[in-house]
Amino acid sequence: MAEATTSGGPALRILLRQPTKDPSPIPVSSHADRDRIIAVFTNVLTKDEPPENFALRTMQEAMKPQKQTVLVQDENQLLENALRSLLQGLVSSAVQSGQRMMQCNPDGGQIPNLLDIVLYLCERGHVEGGVIFQLLEDLTEMSTIKDCKEVFAYIESKQDVLGKQELFSRGKLVMLRTCNQLLRRLSKANDVVFCGRILMFLAHFFPLSERSALNIKGVFNTSNETKYEKEAPDGVPIDFKFYKTLWNLQEHFSNPAQTTLTQPKWQKFAGNLAVVLDTFEAQPLTEDEGKANNLEQEEEAAFSIKYLTSSNLMGLELKDPSFRRHILLQCLILFDYLKAPGKSEKDSPPESMKEEIKSCEERVKRLLEIIPPKGKEFLQSVEHILEREKNWVWWKRDGCLPFEKQPSEKKPIQDGGRKRKPRWRLGNKELAQLWKWADQNPNALTDSERVTMPSINEYWKPLAEDMDPTSGIEAEYHHKNNRVYCWKGLRFSAKQDLESFCRYSELGIGIEGVVPPELLPSDVRTKLHARNSEKNKRAKKEETKGPTTQPEEPQVATPIEADGGGSAGELEEGEALMDSDTTEPQKQSPTEVESRQEAETDIEGNIKVEVV
Repeated sequence: MAEATTSGGPALRILLRQPTKDPSPIPVSSHADRDRIIAVFTNVLTKDEPPENFALRTMQEAMKPQKQTVLVQDENQLLENALRSLLQGLVSSAVQSGQRMMQCNPDGGQIPNLLDIVLYLCERGHVEGGVIFQLLEDLTEMSTIKDCKEVFAYIESKQDVLGKQELFSRGKLVMLRTCNQLLRRLSKANDVVFCGRILMFLAHFFPLSERSALNIKGVFNTSNETKYEKEAPDGVPIDFKFYKTLWNLQEHFSNPAQTTLTQPKWQKFAGNLAVVLDTFEAQPLTEDEGKANNLEQEEEAAFSIKYLTSSNLMGLELKDPSFRRHILLQCLILFDYLKAPGKSEKDSPPESMKEEIKSCEERVKRLLEIIPPKGKEFLQSVEHILEREKNWVWWKRDGCLPFEKQPSEKKPIQDGGRKRKPRWRLGNKELAQLWKWADQNPNALTDSERVTMPSINEYWKPLAEDMDPTSGIEAEYHHKNNRVYCWKGLRFSAKQDLESFCRYSELGIGIEGVVPPELLPSDVRTKLHARNSEKNKRAKKEETKGPTTQPEEPQVATPIEADGGGSAGELEEGEALMDSDTTEPQKQSPTEVESRQEAETDIEGNIKVEVV
């Protein structure tokens, strides 16, 4: 929007501007009321008091509302028109007198006081909440770019009040329109800092789930073209081929989706990037060059979002660490887009391209790390930001679900009623969520990195740290008290380290004996070996004593053993008697039969126990 050159031009541009909402025309009888409202509010603008001391009283005196403290719809519309006319008059008088509009002095420029009064009335609910936003929109449209910076500083200072729900719901669209109109007036090359302030304000003012700023479709700003020289000028002492190769990368950065559509386009980009990276590696920057172009300047500088593309400046730009960081950072953003999480197989690059992306990414990170000043810190910050960006990508792919969750109402349980447990599709909440996530991402369950098996040393390292007296970990917090941890460790050691598993019973100290000795401090290891040696000495002493002699049980000699043998006839008679006993059982009483069955049952039980 062009600025007027006359002294009163900026203020008079919108003196006759109609409200954004088409209000009903003001009747002739209302002009007197409007002038009276303007006069009442003008008299209180010079008061050096907080607005809460006189704002409500001033509104009641000017409007004489039907209700004592709240205006009805017609009264709100009348007050809004009067305040907008008063604001236009204040802006016009400030411009004609050559004063800054946001400066408060007795001679004029009472705009901040007027805004404070209206903001207080809107915040307390005495006036409709959209009035303050309408005044701010009018004020930015009537101000020059220089004055708009001060107006926006006032908006930033009142961000917490303007962001309250009762005001935000009434004026969020007006505030969005105000900021967008202001962005269109600003220069993207000369007012970069001011544009950034506006965007940061919008990011804080609107909720994160506001869909108007999410770019749901992922459209790229292809209108941002980088123009550079196509033919080499005379007398330029640089490699013009490298100049074209470097600036040709911007075509791929402005629209990354086109880079991976066909293999020839990717090969062209990879070849040009390799040439640029080779040049950066062959001409590393020194610490002196980094200090000469230090990015951390104390004073505010005129930053630009685009570099000049003149071939005469190529030599100077290659020595600028900021220029190199911008190029390399664009490469990392492009790589991060190509390997974005959650891409389908159709959109994801082929395996050969993935390998090239990985190798190029490693080279770019090495170059960023060696660029002075503070190359390692800069690389760490970039990696952290890109890692956080993955969460943003996942959230957008899931449909931008709202972050704010309303508190659930707890239903009172009736006396004697039984609380019903929630039923899940797969048994519990965790399994149900995992299954749902697998539906959205089929590759989640087949990922090779999903299940990892730690080594023996990694698993027992926490317990080894607990056993170290210098760590100062109290006994109640030791991992040996965790029965699940110990049980898993024993199973793990039994499969992969049987020697350590055997020490569980050999040393006689429990689970601590399974810990690999190399993880333990020297003093702890010595104590464990001392206990083991004492146990071995005790066992050897018991072996040297020999087995203890047990008294033999008296044996009852049969008549055959007592006689030292017997004749064959006697033996045959004995066998015949035994056969007769087995074939012809004697009659027994019921008591004897029951006792005999109990004895047999006890014998069978003992046999089963021994077998087990």
